[in-house]
Amino acid sequence: MTKPQEPTGDSMSKGESTASDKTDVHVSLMGGTRLEGKQVHEKTLTVSLVGGADIDLTGVDVPDGSELKITKLSLIGGVKLRVRPDVRVLVTGIRLGGVSDEGPSVPGGPTVRVNAWGLLGGVSVVRD
Repeated sequence: MTKPQEPTGDSMSKGESTASDKTDVHVSLMGGTRLEGKQVHEKTLTVSLVGGADIDLTGVDVPDGSELKITKLSLIGGVKLRVRPDVRVLVTGIRLGGVSDEGPSVPGGPTVRVNAWGLLGGVSVVRD
């Protein structure tokens, strides 16, 4: 019996069963969370009392057709999400604050689902 290997690098694929079963949890009382590159997997949860989430996915090779799920829980603090031009971003959850996203500028690409829960704070999507 062989042990499944952990994925290496900044690449994700649909066939990696270990990555899809895992939810990364990041907790911060004050100050929020900053994530980039290989710190973000298929399922990520950030929790903070005061402070949002600053997430940079521009260096992550997410294959077309795949999906990342990011959940943010905080009283005060929004989400700043930096993605490639072809990434589709879907935002759900309840928060006082809007969503700033002009949509994908290139057709195709992966999907990022952001489930943002909080009292104050919106979701801002920046495309690079």
